[in-house]
Amino acid sequence: MIHFVPALLSLVFVEPIPQEPASPAPVAAVSVEGEARYATIVDVPVPEGVVLEVGGIAERDDGLYVCTRRGEIWRITEPYSAQPKFALWAEGLQEPLGLLEHEGWLYCAQRGELSRMRDRDVDGRMDDLETVASGWVLSGNYHESCFGPALAGDGSMWLSLNKPFGDEPFGRAPFRGFAIAVQKDGSWTGECAGLRSPAGIGTAPWGEVFYSDNQGEWCATSKFAPLQRGDFHGHPWGIDSCKDPRSKAAHPGEVKSGLRMSEAATTIPNFRLPAVWIPYDECGRSPAGFVWDDAGRFGPYRGQVFCGDQYSSEVFRMSLERVQGRWQGACYPFRRGFACGIVRVLWAKDGSLWCGLTNRGWGSLGQSEHGLQRLRWNGETPFDLVEAKATTTGFDLLFSMPVDGASLDSLKIKSWTYDHHESYGCPPRDVQSHIAKATVGNGDGRMVHMALSSLVDGRVYSLDASAVRAAALPGRVAPKMLHGKAWYTRNAAP
Repeated sequence: MIHFVPALLSLVFVEPIPQEPASPAPVAAVSVEGEARYATIVDVPVPEGVVLEVGGIAERDDGLYVCTRRGEIWRITEPYSAQPKFALWAEGLQEPLGLLEHEGWLYCAQRGELSRMRDRDVDGRMDDLETVASGWVLSGNYHESCFGPALAGDGSMWLSLNKPFGDEPFGRAPFRGFAIAVQKDGSWTGECAGLRSPAGIGTAPWGEVFYSDNQGEWCATSKFAPLQRGDFHGHPWGIDSCKDPRSKAAHPGEVKSGLRMSEAATTIPNFRLPAVWIPYDECGRSPAGFVWDDAGRFGPYRGQVFCGDQYSSEVFRMSLERVQGRWQGACYPFRRGFACGIVRVLWAKDGSLWCGLTNRGWGSLGQSEHGLQRLRWNGETPFDLVEAKATTTGFDLLFSMPVDGASLDSLKIKSWTYDHHESYGCPPRDVQSHIAKATVGNGDGRMVHMALSSLVDGRVYSLDASAVRAAALPGRVAPKMLHGKAWYTRNAAP
């Protein structure tokens, strides 16, 4: 049942406190200027007095729509021009943290409901606000955010519910730390449990829903994972809701602290290892919104995932492959230097990437408090490590240009695992170095086959090809490597 509620709501907003204190990130070997040669960050001027703490972005033929954590939706016309025009389209929402256009409506996740809105009389202001689904309880805690929606291939809309941090003045709320699926009739089910701070939720081109989560207690480091019915993602907060008839996730039982990840995966029922572990401060710190480049918008990285980071103010990329029925893959650096933390990304109509920013509620690199920027590919292909894939003996590394085989001795490979424990985060455990036998494959010289010593599955492999050289070609100076780094989560061998 869909219910109508007044379009303008009067709400009291409380400034959230930071999740965790920020500390300086390590200095990267590649300069931001080097990255800027290939991808330019374009500022979108924001009028004085507009506080654009971006929570969601949607683009339609009549303009760009941006919702803010302060409960507003701004319609921006001529968004690609030097002087875009801002108009307040809606206000009074409760911390909307997602925006999606679907069948002529704008859908957004408010803290306590999934809503849809439209401008019925086309006067530039929202007229109708309908409650599509509600019923997940709030405890009054500042951190009970609701992210989404993501439209799944079956037509359901998925939301991810943040677990609280600190006091719950109205008592313990059920279904916190769950991903829920809303059907067209407004009914919903708890599909997955064990999420912590799932700031990003989105749909792959084939209709499967994924999410990103932030390092913390019971979350060894940040991660990227599919949301599949019945899975438990590791955080025991809220698992009593697994006993609720609306839950499709089975109760995992007692979750013991201190297990190595491989042990947790084999002893905790329905425990879902992520597709990609995102090493803390090696590749971002607090991942949020993400999109797939299914159209080759960003040069040689077609088919990969581009993800914004709330702390490091960067966009990094990920590649995925399905091995023994489950997803795994790698993350890679891409572009740093944004004005502040990135919460939402969206492909723009011109092929660039909208990046919605906010520094509210957490610390981030960059001097701005909020804003909107675009990341534009400049058309030139860098020399870079494009993708790592698992093989039975190691990895295949695909580069964007032919490789000088004599430089392959410079490859550096380490691996590690993590503990699944209730302490905040986890440094790499059981770190090992590996000797690699690497050869350039047949064909165009861009593929490197790498066989590793002491290869073990269930670990993260740091693949450092930053000193590998491009092959010399007649009449051309061999370019230097842009990044050449990957962190591959090897759950299983193909």
